[in-house]
Amino acid sequence: MKTLLKYILAIVFVQGCFMANSQESKVKSVKDDYNEFAYVKTSNVLLSVAENGYRSPEMLQQLANSFYFQNKMKEAARWYGELFKLTTDVDSEYYFRYALALKGAKNYEASDKWMEKFNELNPSDSRAKSFIARRDYRNQIEENSKANIEVNNLDFNSEYSDFGTAVYDGNLVFASARNNDEIKYQWNGQPYLDLFKVYSYNDGEYSEVSDYNSKINTKFHESSAAFMPDGNTMFFTRNNYYRNRVKKDEKGVNRLKLFRVSKDVNGNWGEIKSVHFNSDEYSVAHPTINKEGTRLYFASDMEGTVGDSDIWVVDINEDGSLATPRNLGASINTEGPDSFPFVNSEGDLYYSTKGLPGLGGYDIFVVRSADQKIADNVTDNYVVTNIGGPFNSNADDFAFYENVEKENGFFSSNRTGGKGDDDIYSFNLGECKQVVKGNVRDKQSGALLPGAIVVLKDGSGNELERVIVGSDAAFMFNVDCDKQYLVRGSKEKYSVEEKRFDTNDASLELNLDIGLSPVEIAIQPCDDLAKALNIPLIYFDLDKYDITYVAELQLQKVLAVLVEYPSMTLDIRSHTDCRAADEYNQKLSENRAQATLKYLVKSGIDPTRLTAKGYGESQLVNDCGCDTIDTSECTELQHQKNRRSEFIITSFKGKNCEE
Repeated sequence: MKTLLKYILAIVFVQGCFMANSQESKVKSVKDDYNEFAYVKTSNVLLSVAENGYRSPEMLQQLANSFYFQNKMKEAARWYGELFKLTTDVDSEYYFRYALALKGAKNYEASDKWMEKFNELNPSDSRAKSFIARRDYRNQIEENSKANIEVNNLDFNSEYSDFGTAVYDGNLVFASARNNDEIKYQWNGQPYLDLFKVYSYNDGEYSEVSDYNSKINTKFHESSAAFMPDGNTMFFTRNNYYRNRVKKDEKGVNRLKLFRVSKDVNGNWGEIKSVHFNSDEYSVAHPTINKEGTRLYFASDMEGTVGDSDIWVVDINEDGSLATPRNLGASINTEGPDSFPFVNSEGDLYYSTKGLPGLGGYDIFVVRSADQKIADNVTDNYVVTNIGGPFNSNADDFAFYENVEKENGFFSSNRTGGKGDDDIYSFNLGECKQVVKGNVRDKQSGALLPGAIVVLKDGSGNELERVIVGSDAAFMFNVDCDKQYLVRGSKEKYSVEEKRFDTNDASLELNLDIGLSPVEIAIQPCDDLAKALNIPLIYFDLDKYDITYVAELQLQKVLAVLVEYPSMTLDIRSHTDCRAADEYNQKLSENRAQATLKYLVKSGIDPTRLTAKGYGESQLVNDCGCDTIDTSECTELQHQKNRRSEFIITSFKGKNCEE
């Protein structure tokens, strides 16, 4: 009996070893496929291995990555989860990918937890910094979302990938893998992309899809067209190949290049030319051109790139030649992939990125008036905003296009419910009829306050309209849809109160009463007015010094006291925490102090009543100093106490502060 048991155990052991060796051989068999980006084949083989119970860190990394790079985020999240069950000793990038994959599965709370772990491992990464600075990103995105926009999946989408739209001569020009060639792209198992066109009729209907141009399309990838304003020159993306042979970089990667083609005297597309800054060692792709035809924007990972790929710009000279490309900088670009730029007729820059807090993979963001700022050589302090739903989802959302005059446009997405992989969606903004009205009252007694001043401002704080309320203390403003506004109420011997609101509904009558509180504070020279008014921190966005909406609401309280007491003078003092170089923190605090002073002066305060100075990290209020590499074990809340603004009363009612 014992002998029989030994034989059985031996057989089981041999079978186990054989199965393990068999699974290991399968893993090794797709190593070259994985390294050559054949993610479909890799995931198919490794999935069968994993489902048979075999586990190793390398295998799970490759399996999860293969799904991740195919944008199959639910599957990626599953196998990244298995990887972390096996080991946490992996590169920090896997923490970020797992967090992003969890968003694709709509598991936002778990995603945020893994982003916190990513931040602990890599706090200097711009993606970690953005997450920490925007912990309430889901609320912000919800506020930016628009309920009155009609979104439609277009009928001409195929079962394959369809994305990117440019409008030319009444046609939509887009990229698609629908050509049904036998040659398949190993990355996703689909045919290579070509450019196609479909005519757009005024009634919203479309013609049959046709090949854009046989001279431009090849057996490899062509995508992302952009046209000069006169329609005589087109830029587009194509694989790097020469004389029907693919060219690769030193790592064996076939890169993307940017090409241009102009019409000849007969109106036909002529010779296709490579732009001068293409290279075999990096990619250049996804062009867009501003309204004037003076600047070309594109995505690239060329030298000087912040992350995986960045948004770049190059001037278009009067003779049509291109100048030297410039990176748009860390205010716009992240350490993730930044791609698919588009500039509308108002100079707003839209682009997609995985490097800023969003709802899924690629989210669409906008920088208002970016083209003009770039023309003026403004290199920082861009305000980057997630445009919210219905454009962004838990999937990849990209290739935004907008016709400002017609209030419609297109974007691409691989969200659930589409016809194929990536689909093209149209959107229409719809009609807007909105009114905001209310009364001004004493916040304590509820009494009406005739004679109060109510000001309507846009989302940037620019005054649009003001009224002095009558005996009924009532006000009413007509407003546009899909905008952010602010109403400010003020009256002598009362505090200034502001309320911010969004007009997201197609038809809205918003009742917005304003309650003002009598100004009653006990203050004297040398007091900090911020403490006397119970003002919390004056919040600035990470590494920036422009006055945010939240900061403005608090500064209005300071403004009210300065208006009420015209003899009062203040010294504005700005402080940072220790987490950056001393010189950088000093400059940042100086800029923030001056920005605060300028805001109060712009609001009507005599500049002779104000002084401002930055102190950097020289006056910490706790023991949260940093080591020689600017790191600290303190919590975020502890650091936050050091990031403060003070408003020291230097003179009041004829008395001076004697510090």
